[in-house]
Amino acid sequence: HDFRKLQQTLQRDPAAQAVWEQIETIMQEAMRRFVEAARQQPLDTRSVDDYLQRSARIPPGLLANLWPWLADLLDRIIHDREVAGLLHSLAGGYVLPSPGNDIVRNQGIVPTGRNIHALDPYRVPTPAAVTAADELVRQMLRRLTQEQGSLPETVAMVLWGTDNLKSDGEGVAQCLALLGVRLLEDELGNVADVALIPLAELGRPRVDVVMTLSGIFRDLFHHQTGLLDKAVRLAATADEPLEKNFVRKHALAQAAELNVSLNEAATRVFCNAPGSYGANVNHLVESSTWEHDDQLSDTFLSRKSFAYGPSGEWQGARAIMERSLATVEATFQNIDSFELGISDVDHYYEYLGGVAKSVEKLRGKRPSVMVADAISLNDRLASLEQMVRLESRAKMLNPKWYEAMLHHGYEGVREIELRVSNTYGWSATTDAVEGWVYEDVAETYLLDEEMRLRMAKANPHATAGIARRLLEAHSRGFWDASDELVEQLRDIYGNLEDQLEGIVATAA
Repeated sequence: HDFRKLQQTLQRDPAAQAVWEQIETIMQEAMRRFVEAARQQPLDTRSVDDYLQRSARIPPGLLANLWPWLADLLDRIIHDREVAGLLHSLAGGYVLPSPGNDIVRNQGIVPTGRNIHALDPYRVPTPAAVTAADELVRQMLRRLTQEQGSLPETVAMVLWGTDNLKSDGEGVAQCLALLGVRLLEDELGNVADVALIPLAELGRPRVDVVMTLSGIFRDLFHHQTGLLDKAVRLAATADEPLEKNFVRKHALAQAAELNVSLNEAATRVFCNAPGSYGANVNHLVESSTWEHDDQLSDTFLSRKSFAYGPSGEWQGARAIMERSLATVEATFQNIDSFELGISDVDHYYEYLGGVAKSVEKLRGKRPSVMVADAISLNDRLASLEQMVRLESRAKMLNPKWYEAMLHHGYEGVREIELRVSNTYGWSATTDAVEGWVYEDVAETYLLDEEMRLRMAKANPHATAGIARRLLEAHSRGFWDASDELVEQLRDIYGNLEDQLEGIVATAA
C-alpha cells in the first residue's frame, strides 16, 4: 500500500504535494509524447527523451529498453481482435491460447481475442507464490504479535478461486506457511505432497488455520484442497509440545469437548455443500431484513460449514467449524486485483465479513480483520479499517471517480449507490467504517442540492437508495449523525420517494 503512505505524506506536507503535482504533470506530458511517437514507424522517442532530460534530468539512454516494450504493449491493447478471433473459431480455425490474469501482473493477457486458459493445477502454488506468501505471513504474524502482545493461535483464511488463479496459488501457500508446512514436488516438478517443517527450522509455533473456501475454489482446486486438509492433519498428529503446535492443541481440546476422534476434530477446510455457492450474508444485508447480528453469523455458518473429508467428500460439520472459529484471533483475505476492491463487490464482506461476524459471535470478541493485495511489492498488509478509509477516499469520495461515474448517467449513479451499500455491508459485518465516511457521503451526494438533483434526474431509484442506506446506518448505530442531519436526510428521502411514486414532479 505504497499509495496509502504517499497519500498520507502529501496530506501532511504541502511542499511534497507541490512536488508530486509536478511529477504527475511531467508523467502525463511524457506519456502524451510517447503515444504520439508510438504512432510512427519506426519508433522514434527522441521527443520524449529530450523532454524528460529537460524536465526531470533523466539521461536519454536510461529508458531505452522501456520504450519498445511500452510500444508493443500499447499496440496489443488498442488492437481489438475479439471479433476476428470469434469468426476464426466459428470457421473452425485454431485460436491461439492466452493466459487469464490481471493486466498489471501479467501483460501477456493482451491482445484479447484468444483462447483464455488458467493454469496447470499441479504446478500451484508456484515457487514465486510460495516466496511471496512466506514474506507476507512473516509480516502478518509480526504485526499481530505487536498488536495483541502474543502470537495468534488461530487465523481464519478466506480462499477464493479467482485470487488463487491470478496469484498462482499464493493464498494456498499462505495457509501452508502459517501451518509450518512445505510443498513437495515429484520428479516432473508437479506439486505432489506436503511435509511438516521441523519446529527448529520454523522458529515459531505452528498457527492453527481455519480455511473457508469459495465454491469456485472448491471446484477448480481439488488437488490443493486435499493438500491443505492433509497439511492440517499432519500438524494435528505431530508429536510436538502443545505450546509449539496450536493446531494439535486445539484439535485435542475439540476432540475431548465434542467426543470425536482427533482426525475428525482436526477438520479445518470448509466450504458449501457440493453444487452450492456463496455465503448469502450479502443478501441479508442488502435486503435489510436482518434484525440481529446472530442472523448474519447463522447464515454464514449454515452455508459454509461443510467440511472436506480425507476421501474428498463434503459433509456437514457445523459443530467442529464453530469450535474451530471460537479460537480465531484474526481473519484474513487477499485482494487479488486493482480492478475490484473491497467496496466494488459485495462478495468481500459476504465472505470475510461473514467469517469475522461468526468469530465475534462464537468467541465473544471481535477479531482483527486484515487484507492484502497480491500485486504490490512492499507493505501489502493492511487492516480492514485502513482499507475502507483508502477505498472511500480513492473512489466513493473522490471527485475524479464520481464525476467519471456520473458521465454514464443512470448506470453511473447505480455504481455510486453500490459502493455506498457495500461500504454499509462492512459496517454490518465488522463495524470497520468510521462515521466520517457516512457523513461525507451525505454531504457529497445528498446535501449538495445541485449534485442531488443531477443524480435524481439520472437515476432517482439509486439516489433514494443512498439516502435509505445512510438512514439505516444511523438507525442501526453504525453512524452517530446529528438530529439535524438525520432530519435533513429523512426529508430528502421522503421527497425522492414521492418523486418515484409520482406524487411530486421529478427534477427537470
